[in-house]
Amino acid sequence: MITQTADHTDIRATNLAAVLGFLRREAPCSRAAIASGTGLNKATVTSIVGDLLDRRLVRETQQTQNHVGRPATLLVLDGSAYAAIGLEVSARGLTALAYDTAGEQVLRWHRAGPGVDAGPAKTVAALATLARRAITTVQSSGRRVLGITVGVPGLVNRDGCVVLAAGLGWRDVSLRTELTASIGRPDIPVTVENDATLAVLAEHLYGPLADCENLIHLTGDTGVGAGIIVDGRPLRGHLGYVGEIGHLRLVPDGPVCGCGQRGCLEALASLPAILSRVDGLDDSDPQVQLEHLIRRADAGEAAVTKVLAEAGMHLGHGVAALVNILNPAQIVLGGSYALLSVHLIPSITKALEEAAIAPEAGGCTVTASTFPNTATPLGATAQALTPLTQGHLPVL
Repeated sequence: MITQTADHTDIRATNLAAVLGFLRREAPCSRAAIASGTGLNKATVTSIVGDLLDRRLVRETQQTQNHVGRPATLLVLDGSAYAAIGLEVSARGLTALAYDTAGEQVLRWHRAGPGVDAGPAKTVAALATLARRAITTVQSSGRRVLGITVGVPGLVNRDGCVVLAAGLGWRDVSLRTELTASIGRPDIPVTVENDATLAVLAEHLYGPLADCENLIHLTGDTGVGAGIIVDGRPLRGHLGYVGEIGHLRLVPDGPVCGCGQRGCLEALASLPAILSRVDGLDDSDPQVQLEHLIRRADAGEAAVTKVLAEAGMHLGHGVAALVNILNPAQIVLGGSYALLSVHLIPSITKALEEAAIAPEAGGCTVTASTFPNTATPLGATAQALTPLTQGHLPVL
């Protein structure tokens, strides 16, 4: 009996996910179109749509005359009841983003600091303050917060502990536990994930590379990390420690990395490493320094373009290792790399073509993200909504 109940629940969740997925792609559409498009029978679709209407996840629109037959009531996703919050921690500051269940942006904020030298305690406190403010704003719009997901540049275990974030100077920070306690809302689940893993989820779900089945997102704002989609599925690994390409040692006697080794890609080509090698960037705010760097590079300042070309070469060698192992169709440069892409891509591509084993780099191309400032928190909102997309509906 228990097995039968579990099986029925699983089937119901699968069918719910199919209906929601069809609506996300095709809405506005009729119940008959959903049945035809998903292969579910009309009675099942009617039951599921009724459940979705009750939970304000779907709403009916005005009747529209079909080409043949009587008018049909069309359905669209309803974002008025629920939303998810995505947060990002990086050397450039803290970012908050919220989207509702219909895919509409509810809020987008960025604040500078607390800074790499602030330590985890101050950062967690600032992050909790930002999260509480975001919760208040979402709730004031009449929506319930289904979850909060935080992206961090480093190794994150399945308990939400940041085992190592070398670029932040963090080791063994129980971020999920500490943030949950600081927010003071045990009813809102908090998840912590690697920033690049979330960023590649955004690339895979939204924008021009949506549904690309073999895709890598490269980020370098704090450390250097790779989010990886293989054959349409996120690559997770045994413990979730995937994509730490930043600690690939390229120059054995190179600069010291935050992880303690020398010559890591992160120490050679992350944004902090690039900024440290450019003279005249006096402001201590990494965001302001990046803006100055971009202006000087766009103006063709030789010393700056040389630093970026060298960083691109190192990135190309790192990317080549991923290409040789995983054969992606696309490498996407995110964050500051996207903003500097015109100066990085030529040297990345040259080094990749030289180091890749397969002809023409196995068909891989390097492009800039269309979400240079929001890929991680956007992926975080998608992650927070994952239970819903899998057919697990919120409790009324």
